[in-house]
Amino acid sequence: MGRVYLPPHVLVAVSLAAAVAALLIMAARPAAGRGDPPAEPRPARSAAGSSSPVSGGVLAAQVESRPAPEPAMRERDPAREVVRPAAGTTVVVRSRPRGPVVARLGPRTEFGSPTTLLVAKRRGPWLGVVTTHVANGRLGWVDARAGELRSAWTRVRVVIDLSARRLVVRRGDRTLFRMTVGVGRASSPTPVGRFAVTDKLAGARYGAYYGCCILALSAHQPRLPAGWRGGDRIAVHGTKDPASVGAAVSAGCPRGRDADLRRLLRLAPLGAPVVVRA
Repeated sequence: MGRVYLPPHVLVAVSLAAAVAALLIMAARPAAGRGDPPAEPRPARSAAGSSSPVSGGVLAAQVESRPAPEPAMRERDPAREVVRPAAGTTVVVRSRPRGPVVARLGPRTEFGSPTTLLVAKRRGPWLGVVTTHVANGRLGWVDARAGELRSAWTRVRVVIDLSARRLVVRRGDRTLFRMTVGVGRASSPTPVGRFAVTDKLAGARYGAYYGCCILALSAHQPRLPAGWRGGDRIAVHGTKDPASVGAAVSAGCPRGRDADLRRLLRLAPLGAPVVVRA
């Protein structure tokens, strides 16, 4: 039988068709030594339609393509900054950043304790500090660039609940100590708000009325009893009348038993925040 003559253009078309067919066959054939890839597992659905944490013995966390969200940060009891003037320096406290001067503080308070200021706000280089030299509910402002300040941090805070007649010391979310306190009478109630510890003092230096110990606060009493001559500073202190603890009988200062006051002074550092609530 003789050879069949095909025109050149027909030969090219046949060759291209054969090449395409070979490529299609190779693409459809599994690679040598490999099976079909497994289907991605999916979490099983519960009756309510939500994903179960376990699917076919595989934890859903291993299947989930997105990482689990980070737990929310607990900011109820953050560490609080306190500052102290270095020895031989003076801190100028202003009513607002670059405002009028309200006080000049040295390394010691008027009662002899180390000057310790709780930092409540920051505005650039300015520190809003809790100080007894401004009215309740206001902050003094210190320029962190002027003078030399020593910083420290505390997680301890004191909470005084007037209606429950209770004082609680906490470190972070942990309760360290509870004590019963007397509070101000109706005509001179204990002021509420956010304050700070300024001094730890021996009660005997100021009279038997104060019991063993005094934890002075930055707070002031705006409603002093008529004829009162003891100043307007609020402090948690002991008493020579233990029966008054738990009652509303004072000129505004919370009072407690001496044993409780001694422990309170050990636990509450200078500068610690104090929250007084109704």
